[in-house]
Amino acid sequence: MMLAPAEVIRATEEEKQYQIDMLTLLHQRNVAEAPARLKQLQQIAMANGNLFDELMETVKFCSLGQITNALFKVGGQYRRNM
Repeated sequence: MMLAPAEVIRATEEEKQYQIDMLTLLHQRNVAEAPARLKQLQQIAMANGNLFDELMETVKFCSLGQITNALFKVGGQYRRNM
């Protein structure tokens, strides 16, 4: 039995703009709190602490891009071994 290929669904321009607007609002709303949260996340990563627990708090104030950049600065880019 062969499965039909999944249909690719593209976001509309309105959906894209909505996501950009929500990201901008997240950054604006948390401009005071985000740097401290990201620094705390970096410190826990460097100390080999419980990242999951800290991430659960950090995502309340920071975007995925902000978190990724913060972790990249302290740990480098992940490269899977083949």
